[in-house]
Amino acid sequence: MAIVSINPATGATLRTWEPHTDADVERILRAVDAAQKAWRRVSVAERAERMREAARLLRARAGTYAVLMAEEMGKPVREGRAEAEKCAWVCDYYAEHAARFLADAPVATDASESFVTHRPLGVVLAVMPWNFPFWQVFRFAAPNLMAGNAGVLKHASNVPGCALAIEAVFRDAGFPPDLFRTLLLPSSRVEDVIRHPVVKAVTLTGSTPAGKAVARAAGGALKKTVLELGGSDPYVVLEDADLGPTVEACVTSRLINSGQSCIAAKRFVVVEAVREAFERRFVARMRARTMGDPLDEATDVGPQARVDLRDELHRQVTESLARGARCLLGGALPGGPGAFYPPTVLTDVKPGMPAYDEELFGPVAAIIPVRDEAEAIRVANDTVFGLGAAVFTADVARGRRIAVEELEAGSCFVNTFVRSDPRLPFGGVKESGYGRELAEPGIKEFVNVKTVYVK
Repeated sequence: MAIVSINPATGATLRTWEPHTDADVERILRAVDAAQKAWRRVSVAERAERMREAARLLRARAGTYAVLMAEEMGKPVREGRAEAEKCAWVCDYYAEHAARFLADAPVATDASESFVTHRPLGVVLAVMPWNFPFWQVFRFAAPNLMAGNAGVLKHASNVPGCALAIEAVFRDAGFPPDLFRTLLLPSSRVEDVIRHPVVKAVTLTGSTPAGKAVARAAGGALKKTVLELGGSDPYVVLEDADLGPTVEACVTSRLINSGQSCIAAKRFVVVEAVREAFERRFVARMRARTMGDPLDEATDVGPQARVDLRDELHRQVTESLARGARCLLGGALPGGPGAFYPPTVLTDVKPGMPAYDEELFGPVAAIIPVRDEAEAIRVANDTVFGLGAAVFTADVARGRRIAVEELEAGSCFVNTFVRSDPRLPFGGVKESGYGRELAEPGIKEFVNVKTVYVK
């Protein structure tokens, strides 16, 4: 079956690709393996030169890539340019810091010399999603190429143009031509690639079911995995929160990437003392955001990436309403072409509703009223997910305590919205996955932490 790129704003077919054949896959994997065996001998300083050139190209081509993202998955162009810039940042970050992260670490023992060294594993397969089609790939690729590994990308089938553009960035930056390659394949063929002897490790960003499938396949082949999966991030709003900046942070997070982000705010756990004021301000700010053509600079909220995803989001909304939630804004399918869904606010959300129990991957906010801090923490943690969380309070010490001690998530922010940053480890707990990307832990996930002992 052909791989088709469809514009979600118009429904028009952009381009069609034939998937790689089994022979193509074998040839590409062997070529990547050969390239990695030479690359692992290249100095970190030389790798850094190539990585800085990749950053320069990303910045120079940011406008082009923003249009590509808008056309393939509906990202507003302003956000697309910011995504390309963030990719350049992570390239520069690892170009600057990889040598220090990978340096040998002496350990005092009874040997004449003993130390820990970090050696590349080999070829790493990345199974990546469509929602941040450049950033998700570069946050894997930059540390792994700097560590001496090679990359094989199986991208989401609705963003093949982005996948091939990323491959071209590394090639044009002077990396060996086969060091980073894209496989155009349906998801049904990923397990065969995981089992291939050339592949030494797998990283996936995507849904929890997809992560479980990859973990089963990789575990059966005894290959290490890093999984960054779904999230239903709670934002706890306490009675002493400054509602002006709090609401702005909550709306910004909920509508990032038109609501299609694993670490976007999903559940707003609001103490009753400020609930009415929060809802009033929140609805007003959500209503003020502009939905429209992602190629228009004025657009805040573009279409959902696919019509089937938009329809699933609407099912979650309608079922939640049928079970007692109230709709304060949106909640209706717009007419016309494209996969658009309006900013939507639900309140009185309770357990047993999709808006409480499931991840809302679109511009739909679920407000859950609670009595006090204790109930807010209980509700915030009442989820199978554990990717990000935030707490808003005028008492910074109180917020810090809740973030450190109480919230069950891989990233906990106080008085601002959750985001990824090359300088900080990123990943989740519970059904949001395991392992860490970014910062020093990210470059060490797929290396052989080797002990050397000299008597």
